[in-house]
Amino acid sequence: MGELVTGEAVALELRPARLPSRALAVLLDLVVAVVVYMAVTIALVASTASLDVAAQTALSIAAFVLVLVGGPIAVETLSHGRSLGKVACGLRVVRDDGGPVRFRHSLVRGLIGVIEILMTFGVVACIASLVSARGRRLGDVFAGTLVVRERVPATPGGFMPPPPPWLAGRFSGLDLSAVPDELWLAVRQYLARMGQLDVHVGRAMAERLAADVAARTGAPVPQEVPPPAYLAAVLQERQARESRRAFGDPRGGRGSAPIGPAAASPPSPASPTAASQQGTPPTAPPQNGQAEQPRDVRQERRPGTGFVPPA
Repeated sequence: MGELVTGEAVALELRPARLPSRALAVLLDLVVAVVVYMAVTIALVASTASLDVAAQTALSIAAFVLVLVGGPIAVETLSHGRSLGKVACGLRVVRDDGGPVRFRHSLVRGLIGVIEILMTFGVVACIASLVSARGRRLGDVFAGTLVVRERVPATPGGFMPPPPPWLAGRFSGLDLSAVPDELWLAVRQYLARMGQLDVHVGRAMAERLAADVAARTGAPVPQEVPPPAYLAAVLQERQARESRRAFGDPRGGRGSAPIGPAAASPPSPASPTAASQQGTPPTAPPQNGQAEQPRDVRQERRPGTGFVPPA
């Protein structure tokens, strides 16, 4: 476990896979590849019956290379180290630092795998895995990769220690927007697992993580604050900000009076203030609490003239 711990603690929970599980995964992958190769070969024989022997031989070699060599490389690259056999056995191929594999890693593994797995029937790969401390075959050594277990038994722990009370609100003014999510995940993993780590390894890891967080925030770590306490306090401050952003600021962030142009909006034209500013006298309120009835000028009578015609 100590060899898998990186500066950002991305591989704290990864465990190297051993020979039995790796052999079973390789066997499942080979069975699938052979079945696909046989289907492709039958289809080629049926479709190229009119070609000469040289063309048929060239197509057979191309199908062998594409299916049994290029197929596993493409699947491992596109699935980030999870072939069908590895998915069934709960395994994954990662880099030595715990990151996802890329095309060059899968290419080196696949090309060397032709020699140590296909040509030697897996004898060289088994011997290399037994000799290696982390169960790596030659392809893993040259590619800088490692096969790890994804499904591990649950272990007790995971308790996040709170920061000391004297650090409450100490880092409320820090700018945490530049700290990436991967670094926050590394801090959480370290705080949850620091009780299970060696003292020297845990101290070095806390110092690295604290230095990374301080570099992103632009403020150095106070000398009187231990790195684990600093990480716990900064993580708690980040969680408090996320809670206020999600549920509203309990100190009055929501529901308060508007600030800015909305607070100084012009009055409605129907208000008395607007009427006085436009030079029109405001209408007097109705007397005796009775609402003013609307007047229809079309029904007013003039003496001796009848109704007024509509305008």
